[in-house]
Amino acid sequence: MKLLGRWAILALAFWIATVFLSGIKVHGGFWSYFWVALLFGLINTFIGSILKLLTLPAVLLTFGLFSFVINAAMLMLTSRWAPGSLHVTNFGYALAGSLIISFISSIMTNAFLKARWL
Repeated sequence: MKLLGRWAILALAFWIATVFLSGIKVHGGFWSYFWVALLFGLINTFIGSILKLLTLPAVLLTFGLFSFVINAAMLMLTSRWAPGSLHVTNFGYALAGSLIISFISSIMTNAFLKARWL
């Protein structure tokens, strides 16, 4: 059940990012956000984890800020692998989108976990 809740939170975070950033578009309907969230989660879990491990010195030197660059790269990769569903204009929008998505998903996940709804 927690996995489905986190998936829904990530889909909502993608929707919020598309509302605030004109350079990120999710094409399709309601379910496209869930498809993009699923693909982004899988890419970030497998490829993003390896990249974060390989770039650990850079992450430590920047006090974790370099992880946003990695998340932006994973967002660009998701856009590349889901061309009909997600479009990210450039890396700047990907970086801003990764900040918004990370912020929204972490706040909502912590709020729901503390309330024990997930």
